[in-house]
Amino acid sequence: MLGVLAEYSSAGAGGAAAALLLCLALGWFGVLAVRLSLADIRTRRLPNVLILPSYPAAGLLLGGASLAAGEPERVGGLLVGSAALWGGFFALRLLNPAGLGFGDVKLAGLLGLYLGFLGAGHVFAGVVATFVAGGLWGAGLILSRRGTGRTAVPFGPFLFLGAAVAMLAPGLQ
Repeated sequence: MLGVLAEYSSAGAGGAAAALLLCLALGWFGVLAVRLSLADIRTRRLPNVLILPSYPAAGLLLGGASLAAGEPERVGGLLVGSAALWGGFFALRLLNPAGLGFGDVKLAGLLGLYLGFLGAGHVFAGVVATFVAGGLWGAGLILSRRGTGRTAVPFGPFLFLGAAVAMLAPGLQ
C-alpha cells in the first residue's frame, strides 16, 4: 500500500488527489482497527454501527483514489476482493457457526475492499496471515494452558492484523 501511495504522490495533480483519498482510506482503516479490535476483545462482537457504514466510505475513498490516479481496474479489484472474502468467510460460518461470528464475515468483506484494491495476491496473503496469526495465538493459549481447542478467541484483531501485514507486503499482485 505504501508503494501505491508513493506512486500516487509523485504523479501530478491527479496523483495528489488520489494520494489524499488513499490516506483518508488508510486513516479510516486505522481507526476501525483500533475501535473494532477493542470492541471484539471486550464483548466478542463487531458492531454493525461501525462496519456497515464503512463499506461505502472505504469503497468511495479507494474507488475515488483509483479513478483519480487513472487506474479504474482497481475498482473492479476492490469489489471482487470484498465479494471473495465475504463469500469465503460466509462459507466458513456455514460450516462451523460456533467457530466464526457473522461480524467476522462482514469485517472480512470490508477488509476485502482494501486488499482487493491492491490485487488478488494481497487478498490471498491477507487470508493466510490472518489464519496464521490466529492459529499461533490459539496454539499459545493451549501451550500456556490458558485455553483449549474450544476456547473462544476474538477473531477481529487477527483479521485486521492479517490485512495490515498483506497491505504492507511488497511485490504481491
